Amino acid sequence: MAAHGPAESHRGRTALTALAAAGAVGVGAAVWATCVERYLFTLRVHAVPVLPAGTAPLTVLHLSDAHMAPWQRRKQDWIAQLAEELSPDLVVNTGDNLGHAHGLDGIRTAFAPLRGVPGVFVHGSNDRFGPSGRNPLRYFSGPSRHHRDAEPLDTAAMDAYFTDELGWHDLNNTAASVDVAGHRVEAFGVSDAHREWDDLDALPDAIEDARPRRRLLRAAEQPLLRLGVTHAPYRRVLDRFTALGADLLVAGHTHGGQVRVPFARRALVANCDIPLDQARGLSSWTADGRTVPLNVSAGLGHSIYAPVRFGCRPEASVLVLVADSSDRVPTG
Repeated sequence: MAAHGPAESHRGRTALTALAAAGAVGVGAAVWATCVERYLFTLRVHAVPVLPAGTAPLTVLHLSDAHMAPWQRRKQDWIAQLAEELSPDLVVNTGDNLGHAHGLDGIRTAFAPLRGVPGVFVHGSNDRFGPSGRNPLRYFSGPSRHHRDAEPLDTAAMDAYFTDELGWHDLNNTAASVDVAGHRVEAFGVSDAHREWDDLDALPDAIEDARPRRRLLRAAEQPLLRLGVTHAPYRRVLDRFTALGADLLVAGHTHGGQVRVPFARRALVANCDIPLDQARGLSSWTADGRTVPLNVSAGLGHSIYAPVRFGCRPEASVLVLVADSSDRVPTG
């Protein structure tokens, strides 16, 4: 029987030490992701030059992917306090508000200070169906698939709260003309493209129907801004929105990857076909000979079955719309 010498024993101790250190790092990362970072709510502020010259700035609060459960009081209180402090001119909600059958209770608490603030919203799948457990490794093989046995949610009650109590406009496969700080904003959107609920072909007629009758419209009442709103930022949606004349694109869904390599520019996954370096934050989108700003929110929450955030804090966005140095003139 061969005896182990000092060199072999040293290598064995080194290997065990490295293994223990790796395990400690892994445990530490898991604790951070589940117990700390998912509560580090962050406000991201972007200046977006999209308004005509001489126009005063407008403040847009972009909320997305709350995935709200009734017990998530810290999230509810943070959103409510943020809404009170900001006094936004417009709210854009890009969906996945609900994360539980009773999630609307928490949404009411969080969004109460936004009553009377002009707003628009679209649906994500978790506004219509409850969450379900998933294998996170499957996201690396492409966009996730829906579960046929997912629990239906009370979407009608949520929509009624948004439209009747808060006064927001439903943009699911339709358009609206929104009065924002005395200006007309033309907004259009689609339901969740990830579930193929988007109806892009319906938008041209919807946009035309939402416009005031031209014979009654004065030049000063032309739209200050055209806004395209989607939950999932699939390329087909962003391309069509740009071709329809949107000056600004707003989306959610990606969670910014939810788990990222710290300080890396690219997400590991996006759960849709957007380029991974555009899965979070402000960038630009080019289609149909036009380039427009695109903001993708990493969102405020997570599925109750995947309560982690690592290298990707939960967030809301403030888009400060300012005058474009190119002196864009609004058109009808």
